[in-house]
Amino acid sequence: MLNSKEVEKIKQLLSVKKKIVITTHHNPDGDAMGSSLGLYQYLKQKKQQVTVVTPNVWPSFLDWMPGADHCISADQHLKKASRLIQEAEIIFCLDYNSTKRTNDLSEVIQAAPGFKIMIDHHIQPESFADIIYSDITASSTCEMIYEFIQMLDNQVNISSDCADCLYSGIMTDTGSFKYNSTTSKTHQVAADLINQGARNSFIHQKIFDTNTYERMRLLGFCLSEKLTLLNDYHTAFIALTAQELESFHHRKGDTEGIVNYALSIGEVNFSAIFIERDNEIKISFRSKGSFDVNTFARQHFSGGGHKNAAGGKGADNMDETIMKFIQILPQYKQALSVNE
Repeated sequence: MLNSKEVEKIKQLLSVKKKIVITTHHNPDGDAMGSSLGLYQYLKQKKQQVTVVTPNVWPSFLDWMPGADHCISADQHLKKASRLIQEAEIIFCLDYNSTKRTNDLSEVIQAAPGFKIMIDHHIQPESFADIIYSDITASSTCEMIYEFIQMLDNQVNISSDCADCLYSGIMTDTGSFKYNSTTSKTHQVAADLINQGARNSFIHQKIFDTNTYERMRLLGFCLSEKLTLLNDYHTAFIALTAQELESFHHRKGDTEGIVNYALSIGEVNFSAIFIERDNEIKISFRSKGSFDVNTFARQHFSGGGHKNAAGGKGADNMDETIMKFIQILPQYKQALSVNE
């Protein structure tokens, strides 16, 4: 939680109109977009001059989110994005704990003179912001934004647009409330957001039940042709090359959630998906029980995240990255055999 002095400082900053920029991590997901657009909607209610800047484009299944059409994507408008950050009086850093996760915006954010506020739930945050609101027990950054708004204004009735955004991020980052990060408080927050106008059924349909024909074919290909099971290590993985993605007319977000299908196999405690994109191998890790994929990703694949969900990247080509992954597994054979 923020202390009383930090809350008063932020209230003071927001007591008059300011130039505010909200930033997200690279490849913004539901929680990054939901927290950023939820805070955007709240600050717009407060008559602030606010813009959301993302390092690159978000998945198309998030296009419906209120305010998404006003976001600036740095990969398409780098000069404008950089100028907005440099001129901002307040910079919110949401859903990331290191500026490295903003890729090309990292140096711009670090050098910007504006007052920086980090709000994030990933472990081991770096001290680059003036105020750091870190809670690794939170289900999502959206849950933290809900609490942040309550700290600033106990009497606020957030708009239905704000509620939609925050509910979306909580829902996606908890895997529809099934991950062990989901607490009774998470459900209480979700219930209050519904009471304040969040369209829970509509949001689920937009995010999970709105697919293209090509995405469904890609999912079928992954499960029938690309899924590898390593029984000795209770591990499964999927690997997709750039050429394979292109053959299914891949769009950003089409591979979202596929790694969870591998983890859904009964005897599997650890899953990974390797994706060749933008001349590098990007990896998503998922686990059940006590196996810590955050530590695994940090130690072996220049990544990190949460205990049961993390990301990383391969330093070599696809074949070498997979070979490295398989060769590492014997070190974790005992840990992977436990499901608690």
